[in-house]
Formats: sequence, C-alpha cells, structure tokens
Amino acid sequence: MPTLRDRKRERTRRALVEAATDLFEQRGYERTTVADIAAAADIGTRTFFSYFGSKEEVLFPEADDRVRAAVAAIEARGPGDRPMDTLLSALAEVNQGGDEMVGRLAALRVRLTQTVPAVRGRALQVQLDAQREIARHLHAAYPRELDEVAAGALVGAFVGAVTGALQVLLDDPDALPADSDELGDRLRTATEIALRPWRSV
Repeated sequence: MPTLRDRKRERTRRALVEAATDLFEQRGYERTTVADIAAAADIGTRTFFSYFGSKEEVLFPEADDRVRAAVAAIEARGPGDRPMDTLLSALAEVNQGGDEMVGRLAALRVRLTQTVPAVRGRALQVQLDAQREIARHLHAAYPRELDEVAAGALVGAFVGAVTGALQVLLDDPDALPADSDELGDRLRTATEIALRPWRSV
C-alpha cells in the first residue's frame, strides 16, 4: 500500500500536471514558465524540479508507467506465445493508459508535438527510451529466437507502424479535433490500422 508520503507526492505531481495543462491551453506553451506552473500548483519552483526536469516532461507524466506495463506483459507471457504475440499483448497493456493516452492531456500533447520543437524532441526521446527498454526485456524473454538487434528491430517495427499511422491521421495541427473523445477514437483507429498486418502473421 502507498504510504502517506507517497500519496502526498502523487497529489502534488497530479496538481503540477493539471496546472501545466491549464496554463498551456490558456496562455500557450511558450508563454508559460516553470515558475507559473509551480505557482498555480501552490508549490515552490525548486520543488517543481523534484518532480519534473523541465516543463516538457510535464506533458509525459506516465511514460515510465507505460513502459512498466509493457514489460509486465512480456514477463506474463504464456509458454506458447511468440514474440509478436507478446508484443501485441504489451501494446494492449500500454493502451490501457486511460486519459493519459486519449484524454485532455493527450490531445494537448499531440498539438504541441506538432508545433513546438522542444516538445517534439522530448516525445522522440521518450519513444526511443521506451523502445530500448522494451526491446531489452523482449530479448531476455526470447534469447534463443531474438538477439539484441532482432529484438530492437521488432519493437521498432511495431512502434514505427503505430507512429506512422498517427502522423498521417494527425498530420494537420489545425484539423486536430478539440474533443478528446474524438481524438481518442483517431488514436485507436491508427493503432488498429498499424497492427492489422501483424495480427495475421
């Protein structure tokens, strides 16, 4: 069970994410500072940096949780599961991310990734770090079938397929839906399009 200290930290972390989301929507990303976010969350600026290293990181609060979900799915694989089966299960676990995947924050993150170079760079780094970690665990799960290069290639193919579909569906920032439910539908559609060929393999 989480301790009282853990619960307090989680509340503060959530308050920072909510404050940043509000400010980015109201003022814009560039006109919002770390000090603004900290003040809106009623904490000091120094405290902000014990939770996030930069304001870009606030847009990706659940990245580590998603990697852990994928790794847990790999570790829970069945005895007859092939690497592709395991990756499909892992991706299904990752897509259970709720609002972080398809909610208000997700919609904002998509828009800023399309328009703000710093956010785009952070998104790419998050994706690469996740691919590297998932590939490492996939190789460990299937050492006889996949060496490190093959595991990296397989994970990269999966993630690249989803990313490519998303880029096409969400390519025009001005055409992105303001409704998070509609954006969530598009994200799910992109994922299904990307994974359709793999499901038949």
